Amino acid sequence: MPTWNLENLLLTGTSAKRLYHDYAAGMPIYDYHNHLNADDLAADRRFRNLTELWLEGDHYKWRAMRWLGIDESLITGDADDLAKFKAWAGAVPKLAGNPLYHWSHLELQRHFGVKERLGEDNAEEIWHRCNEQLADPSLHAAGILKRFEVRVACTTDDPADGLEAHRKLRQAGASHPTVVPTFRPDRALDIQAADFVPYMSELGQRAGLAIGDYDALIQALGLRMDEFHRTGCRLSDHGFGDFPYEAATEREVRTIFAKALQGETVTALEERKYRTFTLLRLGEMYDARGWTMQLHIGAIRNNNDRMTQRLGKNSGFDSILDYHLGAALNAFLNELDTMNRLPKTIVYSLYPYQYELIATAIGNFQSGKVAGKLQLGAAWWFHDQKEGMLQQLKALSSTGVLSTFVGMLTDSRSFMSFPRHEYFRRVLCRLLGEWIDEGELPADYDYIGAMVQDICFHNAQHYFGIPEGEA
Repeated sequence: MPTWNLENLLLTGTSAKRLYHDYAAGMPIYDYHNHLNADDLAADRRFRNLTELWLEGDHYKWRAMRWLGIDESLITGDADDLAKFKAWAGAVPKLAGNPLYHWSHLELQRHFGVKERLGEDNAEEIWHRCNEQLADPSLHAAGILKRFEVRVACTTDDPADGLEAHRKLRQAGASHPTVVPTFRPDRALDIQAADFVPYMSELGQRAGLAIGDYDALIQALGLRMDEFHRTGCRLSDHGFGDFPYEAATEREVRTIFAKALQGETVTALEERKYRTFTLLRLGEMYDARGWTMQLHIGAIRNNNDRMTQRLGKNSGFDSILDYHLGAALNAFLNELDTMNRLPKTIVYSLYPYQYELIATAIGNFQSGKVAGKLQLGAAWWFHDQKEGMLQQLKALSSTGVLSTFVGMLTDSRSFMSFPRHEYFRRVLCRLLGEWIDEGELPADYDYIGAMVQDICFHNAQHYFGIPEGEA
């Protein structure tokens, strides 16, 4: 296979190349949202082979392979690891136009120095060459973070998680990058879920109290927040389909919660009331601790019943949900703002036509105390590719303030995903470089370059306030 020089990938002009190579390329990484396994990081896991490192748990790749008609045994099934890698290698040349094509070649070059284009013909040779390198500590789990100069990485963790791995990471101190948990209480809000009552028991046991009423739930969540905070957490995260806002009294919510604990049916209206009221309570608690609240909105998940039953959740059967957001989002933010309890908040939408809507909504509640206190989240999931990133950046710059943006994240379970930050930085420099070349910005590279570096790293470092070197 021929080689591919990626030096100027996505960089369309002289200004874009100068911004990227002189200002963006050397910046460290602040990966404030991912789904990495903290146990792997605490153990500095050594991967047995390239399939284990690169394909395990990566539903982006799984979806593409299914689209190409590759048998599930070669994706998530019982085929051996070399056969799975060969199947993936054979798929890559067919993915031109999909971000996986760029990501895959960036990942091979940045992790292993493989400059050839991957395909079926050279799959086995690349397999052996990469596997030989996996003994190098810089390709173990924590070593990869050091290789890419990841200063901070925030995993995603349930309130009932014991956080043992995070405590080990904190004890390791400077020998590891700063890795901290993120508080993700989705299961505490999902009152209609079949496992809601058993989860209340699990959460109560972890918090050290019995959750017999709504007050006990809020107390348990607060106790878990305190433990997360002691372990370095400064962010929460929530995932929604459509975003709930249904006004409710505390008395109503107490009654709804009691019904759920008794195994009675909770209606859709009652669910919205419970979720809205509880999310507002959580927002107050986040603000009191100086945390950032992340709202990931607009995914309709696990749509293929047959395959979800076979493989479980998060297996690559999710889609974009179209719905109305403006009234609910503004009402929710206004409620917290009225109480003077609106925390720093990042709003992501999987429905990109809402970018301008979100930017105008968060513009209503910005505070003089924090630059960009409310953020339009980075292009997310199906949109963390060139066109999606450009759409998000343009919406933010035209209806908000681009210079305060906290930048990109991996949102990934894969330790191979850190070159996505490079991909984003190339897209950012492409956009700003084109504006320079077209006369929309001055050709003052130190001025624009400083903004690039802020978006790549400094804004996140200042915004989240996670002390580095404490994990």
